[in-house]
Amino acid sequence: MSAIGATARILYLADSAPVMAAQLQGQPMTLAGAGALRDDVSTDEITPVPILTHYDDALGRYPYTGYKVDGSCPVTANAVRDGGFAVTVAGNRYGKGSSREHSPAAEKLAGIRLVIARSFERIYRQNADNIGLFTSTDFSLVARLEQGEPIDADTLVAGRDALAASILRHGGLLRFGQTHLRDVEPTAPSLPAGPQTLFEKIVQRHLLATPVTPARPVPGDGIFVRADWRFIHEYYTGMCAHMLHAAFGKPLQLKDADRIVVFEDHTSYVGESPAHVRGGLVDNVARMCAAQRDFVRDYRLRCHRTLTEAESRRAPASHAAGISHAMMAERYALPGQVVVGTDSHTPHSGALGCVAFGVGTTDMANAFVTGAVRMTLPQCILVRLDGALAPGVTAKDVVLHLLARADIKAGAGVGKVFEFTGPVVSAMSIDERATLTNMCAELGGFTGIVAPDAQTVRFLSERRGLDFEIEPWMRSDDGAAFAATLTIDCGTLSPMVARPGDPGNGVPLAALGQRVPVDIAYGGSCTAGKREDFDGYHEVLHWAAQRGLRLAPHVTLYLQFGTTDVRDYCLRRGYMETFEAIGARILQPSCGACANCGPGSSERPEQVTVSSINRNFTGRSGPGQVWLASPPTVAASAICGELASFEDLRRRHADGAA
Repeated sequence: MSAIGATARILYLADSAPVMAAQLQGQPMTLAGAGALRDDVSTDEITPVPILTHYDDALGRYPYTGYKVDGSCPVTANAVRDGGFAVTVAGNRYGKGSSREHSPAAEKLAGIRLVIARSFERIYRQNADNIGLFTSTDFSLVARLEQGEPIDADTLVAGRDALAASILRHGGLLRFGQTHLRDVEPTAPSLPAGPQTLFEKIVQRHLLATPVTPARPVPGDGIFVRADWRFIHEYYTGMCAHMLHAAFGKPLQLKDADRIVVFEDHTSYVGESPAHVRGGLVDNVARMCAAQRDFVRDYRLRCHRTLTEAESRRAPASHAAGISHAMMAERYALPGQVVVGTDSHTPHSGALGCVAFGVGTTDMANAFVTGAVRMTLPQCILVRLDGALAPGVTAKDVVLHLLARADIKAGAGVGKVFEFTGPVVSAMSIDERATLTNMCAELGGFTGIVAPDAQTVRFLSERRGLDFEIEPWMRSDDGAAFAATLTIDCGTLSPMVARPGDPGNGVPLAALGQRVPVDIAYGGSCTAGKREDFDGYHEVLHWAAQRGLRLAPHVTLYLQFGTTDVRDYCLRRGYMETFEAIGARILQPSCGACANCGPGSSERPEQVTVSSINRNFTGRSGPGQVWLASPPTVAASAICGELASFEDLRRRHADGAA
């Protein structure tokens, strides 16, 4: 029986507006006629953030509605479904960015049965497997489909690991889990001979024995692990509950429910989000949040909700809230543990020496009822940061430098584990290490990790009151096998920015060669809303305030805390007086503008933003142009009115005059 029929219509995601228009108007197209295919099609383009308020069959109306070519978005609502397309073809690194399962779900609900691309991002492809959407990197299939040849399922799973093939043959992970994962148990640690990486040791200690996975996996094998913590947020919980109740009825039997954490961390400011207000989606968000609260109530789950200014005044001091992955590092994750969450920036907690990675909705749904979390065992890359960072150069600058490397841009890090080491890492705080591991999502990696050390012990003691003792095994062994070693002389680095469109568009600010006026400066997000990030904002803004400087007249500066812990830290340190004196708007913890869900997002295409968020895909934070930068550079640019480092700001006002 064929999985893809002989009459399947193909949609080529071309880098040409006329080609896209022709296909959507019903004209036949071939790979040769389509010309250059788009690389780096992100999940923000497949399903823009406002579409995520849908978590049922309505998603099928919207695939590719954020796909931009030649300055326009040619795919309108219902265009894919009405066009009868069954196959999508694109270029390299398809599905990069967010872990949102809404993207493959929207494709499948619109009628797409197969996506062919030269390479896929790890989370997107796993999400597609989990819902029974076929993916392939075999471009010979295109010619066969163009010739009217049906393609069977065996051909479509050829070359995939045994677990992925089995999940696809079952029609998705939930059906697979019903058959194979009801009573899985951890294996006794059976360590292979020879030295191991820290990542391999942690996985081995959490490996689950199943009838369809190997007892001694090697990179490329599909496996299941037990997670110490599973967390989810409001853009996924409604969909998760919907699919679980449809599959298993009510009430559910959740596995180890006391190890599940639920967050409302994206939507506190949705009433001020231009994308949601103009799209009439605020009520949809309210229903989505209500679905999560119902799920939390019905199953008595631990939940943290973010706060607006009004709510923060009413909330007790003990109310802890914030961005999910930031709070997992502040309150839950420990060295040696496995942490999974429905967000691509879950690797944040890898800064503590744990294995933390993002999954999609079906993966989490399956994990809720079985305790088993799927992964394809990855290879590890060792990133050695040598030398010492110059004053004003941060972990964000290091990551933007890494992202701009030709090998990383070509996909060398896709699906890999990045272990960060070297003297620069040893000198970094946990907050700065979290920037490195968090942005492994942008590097295309599976996760990032830093071996625990004295800094880790200090963090756990000071932030959480824990007396943690590092066990001897919690490090990579000498001689452990890494797929590659990347060495960076950090003494050569200077403040970086990334041009609009992709985090990989990095360039040293000093080498930019152009003046870039800015309209919006945004400091916040999980990547840059931590205590040390706010130390950076404050250092620059306090220096400016002491000299009588304020924001440039045409600039609006937003500073948004990652968690209430960070807010309270800033209050204790007296930072608020400086922020208010300089003219910044202070926002309570939330993902906010980073996810196009609040103040700080642009409203017009001509607006330019300098932002400390982690990704700047087209449309990610509004219709304008987003430049990525470090916290000090964001603050300095807000004062100067154009892209500028703290050193640039100091030079301009060396005499102390405003």
